Amino acid sequence: MRTPLFRSLVALLAAGGATLLPAAAAAAPTPSPGATPVTRAGTSFLTATPITAGQPVRVDASVGDHLYWSFPATAGQVHEISATVTFPKARSGASTWTVDVFDGLRRRQACTAGAQTPTVDAKASSVALGCTLREVRPWAEPWSADPLPGTYVVRLSVVELPEPDLGAPIDVDLLVGVVADRGSSAEDGELAAPLVANTKAGTVLTAVPTEDPEADEGDSLAAWLPDLGSRWIWTGVGGVLAAVAGVVGFALTRRPRRA
Repeated sequence: MRTPLFRSLVALLAAGGATLLPAAAAAAPTPSPGATPVTRAGTSFLTATPITAGQPVRVDASVGDHLYWSFPATAGQVHEISATVTFPKARSGASTWTVDVFDGLRRRQACTAGAQTPTVDAKASSVALGCTLREVRPWAEPWSADPLPGTYVVRLSVVELPEPDLGAPIDVDLLVGVVADRGSSAEDGELAAPLVANTKAGTVLTAVPTEDPEADEGDSLAAWLPDLGSRWIWTGVGGVLAAVAGVVGFALTRRPRRA
């Protein structure tokens, strides 16, 4: 027999579930009002195009391209990446796509939800990808792979496809959103600075440096001489000492001639 208390609990749970559904639906990332759309993408970690949360991305690319974008992340945030690849032309076979996310140390971050590596058949006109990251922590142990504040990189690419489809045109729509922001909590530590990968290239030499001819001659002569600790030096010294000892021994032991 169901008591009034039991019926009240059931009604309360039902009301709670009804209120949770709209909240979950509202958690999907949406473009920020007035955000400037991004129409380009990088081709590597060093050339990743910077974007911000809520900034829509739409680029024209080709099947087989590796597309890179970067965005900042602070402690307490939970990010969700959603992407849609549209195929304007028919394809010859099925293909598998993937969206990967890396932190400031270029460590690949795991997705807690979303279709990270979906496979689409040849008749489909588009494929949807998604990745919900873990909450960014203010600090973590050096050996752990927990997400930390810094610059994150999103990479969109195809991992399996028929060779005839390579190079076909595609349209890519991508959006990074913050679905939760709990702020920086006290976890007995905090990073001194966000983790940002070094994207500064080294110095490019425009001319071949000239070497000193005298130094070359000295180096060439020194190259012919063996090292003082070489076994050839000690072998030669040992041979000379053995010859001297042999001559001295012969002189001491030979008998004098009689007249």
